[in-house]
Formats: sequence, structure tokens, C-alpha cells
Amino acid sequence: MPFDPAEYRDALDHAHRHALDWLDSVPERPVRPASTVDELDFAGPLPEGPTDAAEVVDELARKAEMGLMAIPSGKFFGWVMGGTLPAALAADWLVGAWDQNAGLRYATPAAAAIEEAAGSWLLEALHLPTRAAVGFTTGGTTANMVGLAAGRGDALHRVGWDLNAHGLQGAPKVTVLAGAEVHASVELALRYLGLGMPQLVESDAQGRLRPDSLALALAETDGPVIVALQAGNLHSGAFDPMRDCIEIAHENSAWVHVDGAFGLWAAASPRWAAELDGLDGADSWATDAHKTLNVPYDCGVAIVADPTAARIAFGTHTSYLIQAADAPADPFELVPEMSRRARGIPVWAALRSLGRSGVIELVEGLAGHARGLADALAELDGVEILNDVVFTQVCLSFGSDERTRAVTQALIADGEVWMSGSRWAGRDVLRISVSNWSTDATDVASSVNAVQRAMRNAAKTEPGRSR
Repeated sequence: MPFDPAEYRDALDHAHRHALDWLDSVPERPVRPASTVDELDFAGPLPEGPTDAAEVVDELARKAEMGLMAIPSGKFFGWVMGGTLPAALAADWLVGAWDQNAGLRYATPAAAAIEEAAGSWLLEALHLPTRAAVGFTTGGTTANMVGLAAGRGDALHRVGWDLNAHGLQGAPKVTVLAGAEVHASVELALRYLGLGMPQLVESDAQGRLRPDSLALALAETDGPVIVALQAGNLHSGAFDPMRDCIEIAHENSAWVHVDGAFGLWAAASPRWAAELDGLDGADSWATDAHKTLNVPYDCGVAIVADPTAARIAFGTHTSYLIQAADAPADPFELVPEMSRRARGIPVWAALRSLGRSGVIELVEGLAGHARGLADALAELDGVEILNDVVFTQVCLSFGSDERTRAVTQALIADGEVWMSGSRWAGRDVLRISVSNWSTDATDVASSVNAVQRAMRNAAKTEPGRSR
């Protein structure tokens, strides 16, 4: 069959209508899904024959509607998930239509040029070294893997071991040091890389790695070392003391990687200049654009200060790939995938639409709403804010673990907002992550009201209370 653009038009028209209907519903609909996985009607045998494309789109939208979480809502505060900026969403539609495999500069020059520009803007916005390599990954876990893989190869090279030639069998042990509250994505990345679990270093009450403890751990460690720091603790939002930790690590010839899934974006604003002083001295950084920057899933960002280290870890050359010898790294040489969608294009669109001042306003606005939620919730009887609210995270308790769980369950059942439960510092908590660009003062006020409602509903089920 010859390529016929008309084949797409009807299906895309239907998809466009359904997408707008969905977005129109977000401000008023409950945030939680109305149906569970088992209640949705997608099971059954594979159809025997073809179905019209527009009919497929209609069926998909109709059947999925009750099982959709309103993640784009300004009242969604779960799991550090951002929404989607309009320019980024529209650009993502174009990415699907263009259907570019963004691996080779020669084959898909527009995708490569756009992503290179997006990477340059990211480095500029975050005040990181301008010559660093920027790769677009599936998310924070693979972005961490890229930085740690580059560090693994560099650390072994320093002691005379060629990882690409000889692998890990027989190699000197690479010790990875991380704070006691290291994120699971770093641990996963280390498992993928065959490095095992990190050696944990003492952290303070807010989850910040202690430089004196790091210095002691390094003094007791022989051989190649990687130090994993954190920009944005999962629960407190706190930042490891960058300059002190990086200087101590480099004095001991360690590679420094920074996991900044959502918190690295604080570097865009002068408000956090003191907390992130020295950040640019690290060797690699990982973040998510689908969190704080609010582009569609999926989009992690891996940044490596020395492009050669990234290229050694992930680059390859074959007879069928057209690569100029003197050209910059191809996009596939900076990430695990040789084939991938051009996920950096929505990043370009988001940054183009915001500009420098817009990025700062976005980041500061998210943190401001987190502070507003914390202040308002702290006024309620029985609510304790457990963290210093330094960025976009708020953790609170309602007294006992049992009551905290009950209020969390009542809040989720109510459905107007979504905040997720967690456990931190030995206590059950309700965790609030302010990540959506569209959150406003009205969302903050209605969310506080929803928590009050959940507290009342939870109280009705407590022992000794009438139902």
C-alpha cells in the first residue's frame, strides 16, 4: 500500500477531540481513577480482523476514561510527577507524527539539532559546565545509570583497568559511597551496572549526607571510588552540601555523581545558590524533565562533564552506522538505547516557551506552593510538619502511624486531591510533592480543605467513636 496521509487524518482528528475532552475534564474531575485495573474492559481474545483506525481511537478513549488518574491536575501531589506544559505536549504530538529515530545525527539531523540545542539550554539554565554531554533517557533511573556507568569506567581506567575490553570479572572493586537516604533509583542503577549496593554514609535528620562522615568513609576505602550525592531528598527535599562533599571526594580521586531527579532544577534559581554552591564541580548529574520541567513522559536527562567518559561507556561503531570521525557524539552514544524516540524535542519546546525567567518562575512557584501547603496544614490541630520545607516536598504526620495511615486512606478515597503515603525517619507520613506547573492558590486551598475532610472522616472510624 502506498503512503497516504489521508489514512491518518480521521484517526488523528478523533484523537485530538478526545485529548481536548480529557484536558477540559481535568479541573473538575476527581484526581483518583474511578475504576481499578480489573474493572476496565480491555481483556479478551485478539480480534480476528482489522478495525477502522478512528473506531479504535474512540474505543480506546471510551474504555480508558474511568481508569485515568488526573495527573495533569494542579491537585495531584503524588510521587513527584509533573504535569505537561502546553508547548511540550504539542511538541510531543509532533514527535509521534515525525517518527524520527533520534540516534544518529546523519540520519535524523533535525532531531539531533533540536536535542543538542535543548541540551545546551539545560546546561545554561542549570549553570552546569557548557562542554558537558547531555543525553535523553527514559527517566531518572537510566539517567543515574548513565552517570554511574561513566564513573565506573573512569574509576577503573584510573587504576589501569580497561572495562570495555575485560569486563568486570577480575576487575578491582569499585566502592560506591552514598548517603543513608539514597534513592532507590541509584541502587537500581548500581545493580544494573554490576556494582551492587552502595556503602551508606551517615546523613543528618533531613537526609543530607554529612561531609565529615564522607571524609571518614573515604579515608577507610581503598581502590576506585564513586560518590553519589543527592540534590533533592525524596522526603525532605533537602540537598547534600555540594561543595564540601565534592571537594572531599575529588581530594580522594573519586568520581562524583549527583542524583537530582526533581531537585537539580533548583539550580536554575538564585534562591538556592547557597544550598547548591559547588554543584557544577561534580562529574555527572541526573534529572527528570518529566518532573519539575513538566514535559510528557518519558524524559530523563543524563549529564556527564567529560563527554569522552560518556562516549566510552555507551559509544560503538559499526559498518552500517554512518558516523563522521570528527563529529560530536551521536545521540545514541550518550544513552543506553541505540534506537529511541526524540524525547528531547518536548524539552526544547518547554524551554523555548518558558525562557530563562519562566524556568525560574516555574521552580520558585512550585516551592512557594509547597511552603503554602505546609504553612496552612500546620495550622490544623493534630498535624505535624516533619521536614524543613526547603523545596517542593512536604511530609506530615497526624500523630500515630495508625492515624496517619487512616487519614491518607480517607484522603485517597475522597478523590479530590492525591497525596501519597510513605515512611520516613521511622514514621508513617503523608507525602506531598508539588510538581505541576498548573498548581495555584485555589488548588492549595482546596487541598487543605480535603485534608481537613479526610481527618474528620478518619476520626469517625477510630475506636470509641460513633460511626
